[in-house]
Amino acid sequence: MFKLKKIVIIMGLCTMTALTGCSKDMANRDVYEESGNTINVNNKRHELYNEGASRGVRNVSNNYGFVRHQKSPLMNDNKTNNHYAALDREQVANIISKYSTNIPNVNDVATLVTDQEVLIAYDTDSKDRNMTADQVKKTAMSVVPRFYHVYVTDNKVLMRDVENLANLDSTSRNSRNLVTGLVAQMKKSPQGQRMNPSEDENGLTQDDYNKSRPNR
Repeated sequence: MFKLKKIVIIMGLCTMTALTGCSKDMANRDVYEESGNTINVNNKRHELYNEGASRGVRNVSNNYGFVRHQKSPLMNDNKTNNHYAALDREQVANIISKYSTNIPNVNDVATLVTDQEVLIAYDTDSKDRNMTADQVKKTAMSVVPRFYHVYVTDNKVLMRDVENLANLDSTSRNSRNLVTGLVAQMKKSPQGQRMNPSEDENGLTQDDYNKSRPNR
């Protein structure tokens, strides 16, 4: 009888040890991204960004968010830029539109997020068009990665044009020309102040202009 109890105790200890090792392995997989250059200590479930999720999930927004990225030690390794492809552009557009409607005198906002631009058309009864444009633009700049360029317009007619481009994507034929054409129309409206001495009103640098010019 004593030997039987001893065997049961030993088996129980072995089971606990195995479970502990398994949980540690799962924890490591939760913390480290597959790429090996990212540490994310928060729950990575997609539902955290889903507005229709349960109240319990939405309450996780009370938590602080922490992510650590490390640049690849290999020179000219562009694989580290792949995380930009994971940007949920529709969700970003949703956030920008919501934040912008909190700006005084801004009543209706349509936002399109492409792979490199944010196009915002809005309805406003502001007396200072340039100030309102600056506020809307900087709201968007605070949400998207810094390499994005932001264009705004208070021409309500262009809201439909912004919406129509939502049916395209970066792989659609002629999509780049359509975006460029709409940007030209939007720039006829106030764009706010320069971002800083090295960036114009839309966040473009001299290097951006040089890249856009055809080679001679």
